[in-house]
Amino acid sequence: MKLRVPHPLVLLTAGVILAAAASYVLPAGEYERRDDEATGRVVVVAGTYEEVEPNPVNLFDAMVALPRGMADAAEIIFLVFLIGGAFTVVDATGALRRGVTSLTRALHGRDLLIIPVVSVPFAVGGVVQNLQEEIIPLIPVLLILTRRIGFNAMVAVAMSAGAAFVGSAFSPINPFQVQIAQRLAELPLASGAVFRIVFLLLALTFWVGMTMRYARRTRGPAEAVAGEGTEGMRSSDWGILGLVGASFVLAVVGMTQWGWGFNELSAAFFIMGVVVGLLAGLRVGGTTEAYLRGFREMTFAALLIGFARAIYVVLQDGRVVDTIVHGLFTPLEGLPVLASAFGMVAAHAAIHVPVPSVSGQAVLTMPVLVPLSDLLGMSRQVTVLAYQYGAGLCELLTPTNGALMAILASAKIRYEDWIRYTFPLYLGLVAIGMVAIWVALGMGLE
Repeated sequence: MKLRVPHPLVLLTAGVILAAAASYVLPAGEYERRDDEATGRVVVVAGTYEEVEPNPVNLFDAMVALPRGMADAAEIIFLVFLIGGAFTVVDATGALRRGVTSLTRALHGRDLLIIPVVSVPFAVGGVVQNLQEEIIPLIPVLLILTRRIGFNAMVAVAMSAGAAFVGSAFSPINPFQVQIAQRLAELPLASGAVFRIVFLLLALTFWVGMTMRYARRTRGPAEAVAGEGTEGMRSSDWGILGLVGASFVLAVVGMTQWGWGFNELSAAFFIMGVVVGLLAGLRVGGTTEAYLRGFREMTFAALLIGFARAIYVVLQDGRVVDTIVHGLFTPLEGLPVLASAFGMVAAHAAIHVPVPSVSGQAVLTMPVLVPLSDLLGMSRQVTVLAYQYGAGLCELLTPTNGALMAILASAKIRYEDWIRYTFPLYLGLVAIGMVAIWVALGMGLE
């Protein structure tokens, strides 16, 4: 019998209820916390875990956590709405669709090369800014591209979101993953960058190669997509796409140099959409209508992100998040160094399901793991690698990753179909990460 996973909202609601049930079963416990000046975040204090008064979450309170999850993820949700609206404006100009036409013509007869051509920019986005939610409004255009050359929706998601997630997990500079983990481990930022770049290239080569293999095996006849047009690029289109590219460059600079967060990114892309609409002749009315259309199209994605965050809200209310962390990492104390490092990867993957924020997981786990790695004689750099490959690669699979679920919903891909495609590749990527850890231990990477 073929396994079918429920609708994403049903699946995430079930996750909220399961989290509430866990608050009755697991012992409540907490670490002490302190403000960390290096990261500007509140982090746990190693060695301070203790059991506390239970606070089980009943069914009604679990449902109350749904709007609370929306509020908790408000900055991300507004980013999705405003970027979605901005790219709907860009799409209304026709520039993206004419760009797709020009690209397919340029690579005619070498259509498989579209996969690395598209994958590389998304992977770079993952490397430099943990690109995720920004991908959601681009999925319709990517579907036009893949259908025009006979590839299915799975290829569109794999060469965009998949490449971005792999880039994020193996990145030497991702501010939301490796940089925050290195700060907490008191390591110089970008230390071990050359080592990470080597394995980043290996991982991306593997992912892109397997995506091309799948695309070749499943290729069907090219489809005509309604509204795609056959006209090539206009001179004005280059200016529009240049503004889009400049917005992404500005976002990267803002995040890495000026301390931008989601609100600043939302503002930057909102301005980009307005400027593009006015320059393209849509006028105020047309630009407004395009924004409203984009907002409507992003509503489901925003709901998925809020529902996914509600699971963590329930676990936090039930005081069992720290219990999960303590229970998974404590057994590693008695293992040999290599086994302990591999165990950290597995534990991080398990923790990432209830704690879907990579930065939140870093501040929760790294202060606990750094003293443990010192006790074991394990390099702190290896501890950071275990976090990257455990939590970062789990982004490809976990249903509590609201951005992933929203991307799949936009592409009309069922979650179980994505898992069937991705899981073997995930195991291959984990194997690459394990090799990286083994090599890092062998060479004494600091």
